[in-house]
Amino acid sequence: MKPFTKKIVLEDGREFYGYGFGADREAINEIVFNTSMVGYQEIMSDPSYTDQMVVMTYPLIGNYGMTDEDYETKTPTIGGMIVREYNDMPSNFRYTKTLHEVLEEHDIPAISGVDTRALTRIIRDEGSQKVIVTDAATPREEALERLRAYEMPHDMVSRVSCRKRWMSRVPNHKWDVVAIDCGIKYNIVRLLNRVGCNVIVMPYNSTAEEVMAFHPDGLVLSNGPGNPEDVKPVIELVKQLRGRLPIFGICMGHQLISLAYGARTFKMKFGHRGANHPVKNLQTGKLEITSQNHSYAVDIDSLEGTGLTLTHVNLLDGTAEGVECAAEGVFSMQYHPESASGPQDSAYLFGKFTKIMEEYRHA
Repeated sequence: MKPFTKKIVLEDGREFYGYGFGADREAINEIVFNTSMVGYQEIMSDPSYTDQMVVMTYPLIGNYGMTDEDYETKTPTIGGMIVREYNDMPSNFRYTKTLHEVLEEHDIPAISGVDTRALTRIIRDEGSQKVIVTDAATPREEALERLRAYEMPHDMVSRVSCRKRWMSRVPNHKWDVVAIDCGIKYNIVRLLNRVGCNVIVMPYNSTAEEVMAFHPDGLVLSNGPGNPEDVKPVIELVKQLRGRLPIFGICMGHQLISLAYGARTFKMKFGHRGANHPVKNLQTGKLEITSQNHSYAVDIDSLEGTGLTLTHVNLLDGTAEGVECAAEGVFSMQYHPESASGPQDSAYLFGKFTKIMEEYRHA
């Protein structure tokens, strides 16, 4: 057996050895796991994974390469990847680069050959924690000292949000929508385009005056990384614009809407990440299989008296998955209705958004 080149060290001192690929550098991140069976490219390029080291529970990663059309952002900011088996010889007529080449290009470290089942159980039982990926020869105490000294950042949204507004137009559009970029996934923009929306993507710290200058029919709040309580400009934006135009929140956008209405959020033990979470729609009684990626959740008990109604609930742990203030045309989902690749049970929500915009236009 060839000698190990890299290892990861958890906060409690446990070590896992493997083989490095991607960028050849040391990194410290929060370790999380994702249970998706496909979609490693979309996971790798999802800005919500900024500063997170993602354990892929599916054992084979890299086998279909990377495709130019499938990225969720131009510049991936994921902290790193931990996989059981990495395949550097993809079999896919669409692929243009290998996962290793893309990770190396964007200075993102990864490690293979790790017992990802054991690692996932540790995260499940003990919760997310800091992890370091380092050279196999690094002494454990030295690695632990670096972990103890490292403080997790609180500026992730400001780092991944666009600096200037940009647009995605469609012919014969029906709606003009502003999307606030907290780390927006491209597929949110694609699906808004698909239902007839011209989309103006704006920085997270845009003011209400800047948003309304475009005379939008609706406002979308995107997904994003980190603690929603750190994203005060968007919370203030919702407070100023609620009731003035329809608002649709996705993932972090759901949390930001809830905070703006006076609810609370909390850090989950290990979060929700994967394309297999069952969610019950309390308005229809139907079950939706959803794609998710978040560390924080809305406290259901704190919704009382806010004006928000609980519309969706997670059947695995009872957490809030959707809220709505119908009187003000505001609704939000914790999960990703635009999931790619993943279940499409919730794509109807983009149609719901256009229906609300239609009602506001003729009010």
